[in-house]
Amino acid sequence: MDHRTATPDNPWLALRTLTPARIALGRAGTSLPTGAQLDFQFAHAQARDAVHLPFDHAGLTAQLTERGRDSLVVHSAASDRDQYLQRPDLGRRLNEDSIAALRQHAEANPGGVDLAIVVADGLSALAVHRHTLPFLTRFEEQAAADGWTSAPVVLVEQGRVAVADEVGELLGARMTVMLIGERPGLSSPDSLGLYFTYAPRVGLTDAYRNCISNVRLEGLSYGMAAHRLLYLMREACRRQLSGVNLKDEAEVHSLDSDTPASQKGNFLLGKE
Repeated sequence: MDHRTATPDNPWLALRTLTPARIALGRAGTSLPTGAQLDFQFAHAQARDAVHLPFDHAGLTAQLTERGRDSLVVHSAASDRDQYLQRPDLGRRLNEDSIAALRQHAEANPGGVDLAIVVADGLSALAVHRHTLPFLTRFEEQAAADGWTSAPVVLVEQGRVAVADEVGELLGARMTVMLIGERPGLSSPDSLGLYFTYAPRVGLTDAYRNCISNVRLEGLSYGMAAHRLLYLMREACRRQLSGVNLKDEAEVHSLDSDTPASQKGNFLLGKE
């Protein structure tokens, strides 16, 4: 008689096909299996590399030029990567040379613009390198159809989100959108964040900004991110505000229904 018992099925295994989260990894004694441990170490190394990867602004400038898009390269008050990581306040302001360069550009192009697009390495230059051009291709096509005017794309080395406020103020822009590499996760070292501000000026807090996060191939699509950003821009100009008082209520149609997602109700609470 065979007294061996079959290994019970793990009900979590099927869920691994639906999420990059580390579930149902198994065990070897009281430890993780070797494969799972190596995968974790590899993901951790990718996240660390993303934080320290140099910002290839020259390569991005060349790609923008190929698309017929002008750009300006500036630098935050953080002199290098170590200071940037240790002094977040310095990454939120421009250095003196950059301030002078943007003032000079604004004087040569008076009248201001509707939008200043700012790109900064943030905590993942990898995200900026991978997603800036594909996103801008989708976004600027729709923005041009709406008639928005824009300044040259401003590339900020060692920049944090709030530096876009100073850029927008110096260029006389009604609105700014910051494209920045988000803090890497163990399954997302290349997540791009978008931060939108109406009437940018130095000294604004995060309460005056709207965030669209996780823009990447495995997250929020370029088209969906562009759709949401354009909605925020239109509503911000209509209501003359942004931030906590401006909610993202853009109607997005699902793939299998003509009913906007905003009318479907909260799936956690059931159908309305």
